[in-house]
Amino acid sequence: MIETTMTEDDMTDIELVRHVMASTGLSEATATRVVADVTAYFAETAEDYIRRRHNELRQRHRKNDDIWPQIAAELRSRRFSASDLSERQLRRIVYG
Repeated sequence: MIETTMTEDDMTDIELVRHVMASTGLSEATATRVVADVTAYFAETAEDYIRRRHNELRQRHRKNDDIWPQIAAELRSRRFSASDLSERQLRRIVYG
């Protein structure tokens, strides 16, 4: 059973979990995981995305000369409205 908590955010999460359960037939545990995953996805900032994506691509042995244009293109289709960033700006986010 979904427990009612104090904060407005928690109430929204509970309502969303209930909605996901009702609309998909998922169990409470699975619906809760889905809501948590989606919430985390939408909470990611452009800077966090750039760092995470750069790390993922480096682990696949991609070179920075290929990575920066790819990340810049990916940012244009992400849900956050990131302004167009140059390769230099992307490097500064990753390396400081």
